[in-house]
Amino acid sequence: MGSFPTGVTVVTVASHDGGMHGVTVNSFSSVSLDPLLVLVCLHETSRAVGQIERGGAFGVSVLSAGQQDISRWFANGHRPAGPAMFDGVPVELGAAGCPLLAGAAASFECRRRHSYRAGDHLIMLGEVVAVVHRPELEPLVFHAGTYKALEHESGRGRATARRFPRHPVVPGHRPHRRAA
Repeated sequence: MGSFPTGVTVVTVASHDGGMHGVTVNSFSSVSLDPLLVLVCLHETSRAVGQIERGGAFGVSVLSAGQQDISRWFANGHRPAGPAMFDGVPVELGAAGCPLLAGAAASFECRRRHSYRAGDHLIMLGEVVAVVHRPELEPLVFHAGTYKALEHESGRGRATARRFPRHPVVPGHRPHRRAA
């Protein structure tokens, strides 16, 4: 499956008791334009699944090319649980109360419509209730185990892939994050 290039998102959720959770997800897709529906696929054991089902809402931040560290952080199984996982990560609270990552190329706030079990994952279908789009920011791309960004050739408008160095995730190490 790594031969299919994908964007990189962080799915976020906030619970009524003040809990928050975020997880890196590349299984994100548009489903319908009318109504505006998206889907994300989450492992059935993800803490986000229960929080989304209880809270009824989730956020999706489409990471921009400079947010590789954030992608790695929310994919790290050793990050702290709850609101502490957002320490040092610039966020904006959306209308539904979900944390949305500042500096993302786009963000979507969604109301959960349905969830469908598929193997060891749940497909979460969400109705988009708010969108922020920053077209000036290039998206982060993941392909064959490597982060990439689009690189435009001058004057032609064509895009080519550019590789980013791959850095291993070290348990207990917190990557440097720039303040917004």
